[in-house]
This record gives sequence, C-alpha cells and structure tokens, in this order.
Amino acid sequence: MRETKVVCRELDCGNPVAESRPLVKEGRGGVRLESSCNGHESTLRQCVTKTYTCEGGYYHHVICSESVRLVDGAGLCSGRVEVKSNQSWASVCEADFDRQDAEVVCGEIGCGAPAALQGGLYGEGEGQTWDKEFQCKGKESLLLDCDTSDRENNTCLPGNAVGLTCSEPDDVRLVGGGSRCAGGVEQYDQGEWRTVGDDYWGDVAVVECRQLGCDSTVSVLPGNTTRGFGASCSGSEPSLRGCWRGYDLLPGLTVICSDLLFQPDISLTDSMGGVSRGHQGPEMFRGYNFTITCSTQPQYPGGSFLLMFTGSNRTQTQPAVNHSTAFLFPAADDSHQGNYSCVYDNYVVSHNFSSESELLSLTVTASPLPAFIIRHVVVLLILLTGITTSYLYYKPTRRQKRVNRVSSMDLYVNAMEIFSLSSRAEAGPGEERAAQGTE
Repeated sequence: MRETKVVCRELDCGNPVAESRPLVKEGRGGVRLESSCNGHESTLRQCVTKTYTCEGGYYHHVICSESVRLVDGAGLCSGRVEVKSNQSWASVCEADFDRQDAEVVCGEIGCGAPAALQGGLYGEGEGQTWDKEFQCKGKESLLLDCDTSDRENNTCLPGNAVGLTCSEPDDVRLVGGGSRCAGGVEQYDQGEWRTVGDDYWGDVAVVECRQLGCDSTVSVLPGNTTRGFGASCSGSEPSLRGCWRGYDLLPGLTVICSDLLFQPDISLTDSMGGVSRGHQGPEMFRGYNFTITCSTQPQYPGGSFLLMFTGSNRTQTQPAVNHSTAFLFPAADDSHQGNYSCVYDNYVVSHNFSSESELLSLTVTASPLPAFIIRHVVVLLILLTGITTSYLYYKPTRRQKRVNRVSSMDLYVNAMEIFSLSSRAEAGPGEERAAQGTE
C-alpha cells in the first residue's frame, strides 16, 4: 500500500482505497516491478525499483479515491484533509468540517472510525482553501455526495486547515487461539478472510499486535499453510496495509500478543453497612468486616487471583472459581488502609500470562455516623416505652407510685449505661478518657 499511495499521488488521485491482483489472460505481456517506497515519494521513479519483463500471470489493480485525500500524515489513515476542486486540491477549513464529515472521509479511504480531528494537526496546505461548508449525515459513501452550503465567513485563518486521523481498518484478525490477541493471522482480502504467511515471522507479528491494540508480541509460531498470501513488514507500519504483500504461498504464522487476558475487576462489599463512598474511593469503618472480590470476563477456564496490597508486603492467592474469588477480612483497622489490586494469572497457549486490575484505594475511618444515630434512637425508644408503660397501664397506689418512680429511674440509668458502654467500645483511647471526664 505504500507503493500504491505513491501511484495514486503521481496520477493526481486521492488516497488508495484498495489493491488486488486480477488475473491476466495468458500471452499478455507486462512488467514486473519490485519497488521499495516509504510512501512519501511524488513519483514511483523516486522509489528504489527493479523491473523485469514477464509474460501473463497477474497484474496489480489499484483503486484511488478521486475526490478526497489525506496529506502529510504518518500513515495511510492520517493527514491533512484535501478535496479535489477544479482539477486541483484544496485544503478544508476546520470550521467547515465536523465529525460526521470525518466519518465519511475515513470510510471512503477504507479506514476505521475517526480518532482525532483538529485544525493545523498536519500543517497548512500550499494551494487554495475549499470555499464550502460540508453538511454530511455520516452515512454517505463519498464526501462529494454530501450536501454543502456557503461558508458564513469567507476567510480561513492560518493554522485552521483541518487534520484527520482515522483508526486503522478492522480487516485483520487472529483466529484459533481462543482470544482476539492470539491465533493464526488472517486478513480480509477480495471478499474473504485469507491466511497471512511470513518467512521471517517476527515483523508481521509486531505490526499485527499493534494494529489490534494488543501491545507487544510474546511469541510467534509457524502455522498452517493454506490459501492466502505472504507479507513482509519492517515492523514500523501502523497496520498490515502498509506492509509489502506477495501472492506466493508462504507458511502461515501463529501470533501471541502480551495483552492476551482481559483486565480483571476489583470491588469491595460488606454485609453490615460499614462502607461508604468517599472522594478518594471507598471508606470502611473500624471494626466492620469486609470482602474484596476479584473477577474477570469468561475467557479461559481455571487460573488464580493474587490480591496485592501496597500498604504492606502481604499478598494472598486463591484459585479462580467461575472466573472470580473473594478475599474475606474479619474486622477493619488502620492496617487495612491502602491500595489493593487483583492480578489474574493463567497458563494459556503454552505461556504464563497475567493481567492486573485498576487500583482500589481503601480508607479506614472512626465511629460511623449511622450507628451513632441508631444508638441514640434506641435509647430514646427505651425511655419512652418505660414512661408510657409506667403511667398508662398501671393505676398506682401511693406506695406503688414510689416503686414505679424508682423503676423508671432504674430504667433511665440502665439505658444511659448501655449508651456509655457502646460509645466506649467504638471510641479510641483518647476518646474514652474524654468520655470519662464528661461523666
């Protein structure tokens, strides 16, 4: 596709949309061209080339976009947006171009969804500026199929030529490995998925893992030799579209990328209402038990979870049961305050893999306000019950009145003792001494 990009530029067409190898009738002569381009040359002659005469066989078929192109970008799917106008190319002002317009452009040149849209992102054009405002709905096949309107402001300030970065096309995959980040390399070509082979293995795997967002390569193994094509990459290409492609049948390859496992989840729960949500994360009240649960999406059976705690060197490991496990803590105290994370380990495709969750920051706090309120409500209910029972359900004599007054006083004293003992149980040493002073 790098050579294809140069061909489209030399013919004053837009970005390359597709390339393939239609069959030529026997007897028709042609030129076999072996070239090495970086994609920025103005003509194919500027590339390092070797030519051979050939008879029959295959020839290279190129489709260029005639209405729009991306210029001065890092790859085939990024650059400054330029539109064909009166047989010349014009840059587009940022104010005349929005995300729906970008979706049409990315689709027209065979790339994925828009990833970045910004004025001046890829420099300024040397020619004229497009004088219309695009009004695409996002579903059009070509940018010039979109409606346009006159621009409200006839000037486009310097630095406002719109630059666009599209995501790489979703035309590659890894199959047979049980994960999107492991398996045999396949690319969608001419209406079907075909095996990608490579003599050297490593560079194609590097590009493949990068394009799929699976980080770096862990292992490359020889795969099956089936109907497909060979590829040769330098390792710096953003996608397989930028690699050289030949139609010789080469051995396929199996790629394992480092991001094989999904990122696990971590959560904190309790059964006594002792947890609340603070600004920095969950807050746990002293003396309450709590549970930290590690889980992951159903992907591979087995494996284990390692609970890491940054507050100390303590770690705990438990096997994964139904893709999750729970770590129980009987009573929260200050030693439990800190950052926790779950690490999921599993042995997959002859390799050990691990994936770590986000951090969970736990804060341990003193006496919870809800329990303090409940304790006071209980004391008041006891007092009210005692008073109501004493005066409404009894008809006391003079002697009984004295007894009932004593009983009511005992009830009040008992309630206050319960309140005092409960406060001391939840308070620290300093708070207990203060409570004794107020008694």
